[in-house]
Amino acid sequence: MDDGNAVSPQVIVFTGLPGTGKSTLSERLGRATGVPVFAADWLMGSLVPHGVLNDLEFETYAALHDGLMETLIVRQLRLGQSAITDCVVDDATAERWAGIAAEYGARLRVVECICTDAALHRSRVEGRVRGIPGWHEIDWAHVEHMRNELPPFTLDRLVTDAVDPLEANMDKVRAYVSL
Repeated sequence: MDDGNAVSPQVIVFTGLPGTGKSTLSERLGRATGVPVFAADWLMGSLVPHGVLNDLEFETYAALHDGLMETLIVRQLRLGQSAITDCVVDDATAERWAGIAAEYGARLRVVECICTDAALHRSRVEGRVRGIPGWHEIDWAHVEHMRNELPPFTLDRLVTDAVDPLEANMDKVRAYVSL
């Protein structure tokens, strides 16, 4: 098993709407490589019982989300190790994280997960129970809201489609990140 000490560390960001395969792909890659996976929903869920997220405006929530994930990324890079994230990012956040990665001689790799079949996507969202302590289950209305509110991701990235077989998507990811 790889200990995360690839020749050049990487920050591998899995992003996309809920139900498109971010967690599945990031967790599989983490297990296969030994690189830690930092999942935003788990991190934010840990704050819920403490009331930290109560009454936050979206901008403050987003800054907290990105800041916490960024701290974990920097910690790994300081150790000379790669990190995998499972979270929603925009172009500005990815550009900032790419700059941080470069400061540590690392590369940022973004994998955008999509699902081009709306019926399949909806069934994936409505049929899952993740059981994340402190966190809520996402419903289809939330996904539709996110789709309408989030700007499209436009930076260099690999795109995986949940309609494709999982192993085919994993093969694409492995080739893209070369861990």
